[in-house]
Amino acid sequence: MWTALLGQDLTIRHVQIGEWNTRVLEAGSGPETAVLLHGIGGHLEAYARNIPALATKFRVIAYDYPGHGLTTPATRPLELPDYVDHLMTLLDTLGVTRAHLNGESLGGWVAVKAAYAHPERVNRIVLNTPGGARSDPAVRERIRSLSQGAADDPGDERIRARVSWLMADPASVTQELVDVRRTIYAQPPFAESMRNIMCLQDADVRARNMITDAELAAITAPALVVWTSDDPSGPAAVGLRMADKLPNGRFELVEGAGHWPQWERHQRFNELVLDFLGRREGALR
Repeated sequence: MWTALLGQDLTIRHVQIGEWNTRVLEAGSGPETAVLLHGIGGHLEAYARNIPALATKFRVIAYDYPGHGLTTPATRPLELPDYVDHLMTLLDTLGVTRAHLNGESLGGWVAVKAAYAHPERVNRIVLNTPGGARSDPAVRERIRSLSQGAADDPGDERIRARVSWLMADPASVTQELVDVRRTIYAQPPFAESMRNIMCLQDADVRARNMITDAELAAITAPALVVWTSDDPSGPAAVGLRMADKLPNGRFELVEGAGHWPQWERHQRFNELVLDFLGRREGALR
């Protein structure tokens, strides 16, 4: 994780974004900005294996959401408008007019909602095993039980079980990943924060936040949908359908990865993203 960032020039600081004291990482100084959006219960380290490659071409911004990582814990339930509003205020605060959005799981969900609501702020979007396109009760309960269990009892076993769910190969879970997530989850307010961010696993809350076909059809930004051969959140058909509904959508399947292709198959993922973000045709400037 952090070993992947050794030798990379970067800054990490906390920036006040509304009510949220937000942990922000920045690297690179390219003419365009790429914002990295992690998954639910996650943190910016999810992109540790991608930041160096992306920073060769872009100004890269990764951050912890409200209620996540080392950002202010959540004391109320958080839904998609909360995450999108926070993202837009973050961009304003950092002086970013337009950005590429690269979102994993919940991050893909946020990217879609942001591209729909604020098309003038978004260039291209990468939707990496995105959430918000389906609502499977078994998957929702598995995510909730693993996440809340790890936050309530942040020992090695439960933390490892939570991050192992993300991977096709359990060997992809490094001890450093476990240690970082355990340190974050062991913060005294984090168990309550987890309960508030897990509201998206409630059927009624999820239903009112779901991505609609009308939203997808209205997004003109070029979009890359990445799915995997072994994603525990759902079959590749979910991602393929999303790509088909997006007017400028493209679909790519990454073999040998679970819910975190940016980690398990980071070289392939980095190649796909750099190629896609570097294309000029259809770019919105």
